[in-house]
Amino acid sequence: MMQEPATPAAMSMDRRRLLLRSMIAAAGATAGALSGPVRGQSTPAIKKSVPRFAYVGCRTTKARNARGEGIQVYKVDAASGEWTHVQLLRDLVNPSFLAFDRTQQFLYTVHGDMSEVSAFSVDPDSGVLRLLNQQSTQGKNPAHLLVDESNRFLIVANYASGTLAVLPRNDDGSLGALQQLENLPGTPGTHRVDQNSSHPHHVVYDPAARWLLVPDKGVDRIFTFGFDPATGKLRLADPGFVQIRPGAGPRHIAFHPARPFAYVAHELDSSVGAYRYVPERGLLEPIQIVPSLPDTFTGANTAAEIEVSPSGRFVLISNRGSDSIGSFGIDPSSGRLTPVGWTASEGKGPRFFAIDPTGAFVHVANENSDAIVTFRLDEDSGRLQKTKQIVRTGSPVCIVFSTL
Repeated sequence: MMQEPATPAAMSMDRRRLLLRSMIAAAGATAGALSGPVRGQSTPAIKKSVPRFAYVGCRTTKARNARGEGIQVYKVDAASGEWTHVQLLRDLVNPSFLAFDRTQQFLYTVHGDMSEVSAFSVDPDSGVLRLLNQQSTQGKNPAHLLVDESNRFLIVANYASGTLAVLPRNDDGSLGALQQLENLPGTPGTHRVDQNSSHPHHVVYDPAARWLLVPDKGVDRIFTFGFDPATGKLRLADPGFVQIRPGAGPRHIAFHPARPFAYVAHELDSSVGAYRYVPERGLLEPIQIVPSLPDTFTGANTAAEIEVSPSGRFVLISNRGSDSIGSFGIDPSSGRLTPVGWTASEGKGPRFFAIDPTGAFVHVANENSDAIVTFRLDEDSGRLQKTKQIVRTGSPVCIVFSTL
């Protein structure tokens, strides 16, 4: 069943999103008549914004063989795209994933391998962060976080303990104590090391902000939850999940901006899953699985980050081992993927990358070689072109942009 918004404000927000989604889908209808992602294909009219500041989370602990110092803040030049360093926020243990609230006045980070999440205020002029408070997630190794659509709650994926944590947000941006802890059910997968129990790695809204999708690397499932902003309660949908093939290890999910498709990075078997999305029930229907690697690579590898380009024409995925970014064309009718090519990440261990809000640049965080390398995204070909920009920082693992 669908979770209905609990307040008039939430209802109007949801309706606006649904209207925007239908408008985008209509704009992309012409492209759907084409057979595939070819040069000159029309694309959805996606509104793009300009980044003002970039925030980078860097691992810090010896247990992770890390060389980072905390959260780095950079000012982004609107014309050139170049980054200028603004702030280093030290004394933070493994700020491994970052997320803004809905106003971008506050930033939140999980602390990898720990059990805490921290809240910061954001100075709108300088971009500088100020620590507000810290709360326990009542779990181990929180890996991802999301502020809900009502802007009243923070939802955290506790990777090692297999739970979702819900914490309330206060008016001043600080966090209240844990309100709900939800276990994720399932039988551990076939991988002896990385699938010993439930391991949720991502929590994200669908395009209409109607359901929450949670890829679970440990039990080879992608869960669907409803969330009631009036009570701050998660509820597992019915049946509540799609089962992935054994040993795949679903890690992150990315939705198409205009069509009912979603794409999942299967970390452990280095593959990309293409799915048709059923928004009425919040469920995924498998379409296709393709290798995330070229067939010439024969070494060890794990897939990591995945994104759909703003035009909806390409899927990008990072590979740790081959140290590359794979690009795949999306068939607008079927959602199926066709390999376009692979670009060297120009570093080691590209755990994360981000397409900037303009859609023009891809910033690749090479965790094991301490550098963020910037590429230009060619939306005609889907290929990446290296630029001269390289930002040196220890063990970068997450990048988020402010645009307000």
